Amino acid sequence: MVGNTSANASVRTQINWEVIFVQILVFAFLCINTMMILTFFTRAYFYTNIRYILFATSLLSDCLMLIVTNALLILSYSRTAMPLSLCLVFFVVSSVYGFVTPVTLTAMTLERYVAICMPLRHAQLCSKLRALWCIFIIHGISSVPCVLILLSFFAPATQNLLRKFQICAVHQFTSQTWQIDLRLGISQTYFLIMCLVIMFCYAKIMKVAKAASGDNKKSSRKGLRTVILHGVQLLLCLTQMWCPFIEAAVLKISFVAFNTVRFSNYILFYLVPRCLSPLIYGLRDDKFVLALKYYALCDFRRNKSLDLTR
Repeated sequence: MVGNTSANASVRTQINWEVIFVQILVFAFLCINTMMILTFFTRAYFYTNIRYILFATSLLSDCLMLIVTNALLILSYSRTAMPLSLCLVFFVVSSVYGFVTPVTLTAMTLERYVAICMPLRHAQLCSKLRALWCIFIIHGISSVPCVLILLSFFAPATQNLLRKFQICAVHQFTSQTWQIDLRLGISQTYFLIMCLVIMFCYAKIMKVAKAASGDNKKSSRKGLRTVILHGVQLLLCLTQMWCPFIEAAVLKISFVAFNTVRFSNYILFYLVPRCLSPLIYGLRDDKFVLALKYYALCDFRRNKSLDLTR
């Protein structure tokens, strides 16, 4: 009994430190993303440019995803049960916005392809109106996997299922083997399509970079680095879709190992990809960094001119 009590106390201490560490990271990332979102809305140059509109979309998606997944993490660690109807809301948001970020990254890669390889048509193809339609399409594409998974879950379900209380977890909605195969098939299909798009854009931009000179060559090389970073970020984002299945398998073996694996997955595949967005399109963009420094050092309420069009 003493040994079991000591082991349980050790696990609880480990969980407490993990939760505290995650809260610090989430708070830091949310603060950075919020500052960048506020910077985006302060200048017309940003919210009329498709590049920055898509960037802001990814930031908002990341913030919502972090808030929801962090809430689920806390509820899971505290072993708090909830009705399945409430868990369904968490699942829909996390599922849809789990795809919004990688789909947005793919759209941002295509925008870089058009800007570098088709500069004369960039203004026509990447207007503000088309950016708004692009956001609707991104959310529509991202909702398809969630709809299919829920249809597969509720088809054989009973009427009282939504009233059932239990600890909320994503794998609850894919409990059958064929449902797991369906979700993996959808994730792999999305992953394959997005990878093909990124590789296509990389090859085309590489071709332009080799033929370019001067400022055009510099811009093309920067576009290549951006596409590569998008590829890494996309890989991490899509890997998170495998996490629930890995965690469910580990839980059957050991609860201690389950907590360790879940904590590692959350850091590597939820937090890291979402801290790359500010790095790729925020801190690497000269105009955005200029505006960010300006409004960080000054005050968002002060009306001072800042010319970003040059």
